[in-house]
Amino acid sequence: MLDATTRSGGTASVLPRTAATELAVAAPATVPAVSPNGAARWGRALLSPWARFSLLLALLAGAVVTVLLFEPQRLLADGWPPQLSGGTAAVVFAVAYGLCTVAFVPRPILNIAAGALFGSQLGLASALAGTVLGAGIAFALGRMLGQDALRPLLRHRWLKSADGQLSRHGFRSMLAARLFPGVPFWAANYCASVSRMGYLPFLLATALGSIPNTAAYAVAGARASAPTSPAFLLAMACIALPALLGAALAWRKRHHLRAR
Repeated sequence: MLDATTRSGGTASVLPRTAATELAVAAPATVPAVSPNGAARWGRALLSPWARFSLLLALLAGAVVTVLLFEPQRLLADGWPPQLSGGTAAVVFAVAYGLCTVAFVPRPILNIAAGALFGSQLGLASALAGTVLGAGIAFALGRMLGQDALRPLLRHRWLKSADGQLSRHGFRSMLAARLFPGVPFWAANYCASVSRMGYLPFLLATALGSIPNTAAYAVAGARASAPTSPAFLLAMACIALPALLGAALAWRKRHHLRAR
């Protein structure tokens, strides 16, 4: 009785089957294996403190470039878009205000614009909402992307004292910083985010401490066409008064900062 090999015409039919089996076994070996350790290293590198800090710097640089190209100061010369009016316009302005403060646009310019565009009351409400929004965005960005990278650098005595003041007495320290016009808005935001200050005390102190200065600039913007009016002169006085109070408070606290 002839076997299957003989009936098929010799051993030639066995060779393709053997070759196919060898290829099937060898094929998986040609697929490159993904190393779990390599993927983990890439993940740690992308989420490292300095990688996140670099992302923060890139976002801030992009925001600055956007503001420079958009030129929001044209709103004062060209006026607000006619399709926006009333409360809708105030809300849109508040959002734009907050984004502009993140991009380091000075708040006095924005406060004057709010008063000039919407009047004293609505301008104050819109500017104050934009102030809290911008401070919250900056604080969240600094806390998530910059705190882990910058905290180890707080080795100088003055920096450690300021960090301790914000961490232990965050509300009143930030309240004083908002009342004192000499402290840049963006600097107070990012310094607070690097400290261990809580989010809620930061926003509350920002809202309360920004009312006098914001109201004064909004009234000044609304009454800019009459610089000799009592309202305009009172607004200028209210701008100077918080500066004097903040300077006096800083003078009193100087010994405490040096002692720490």
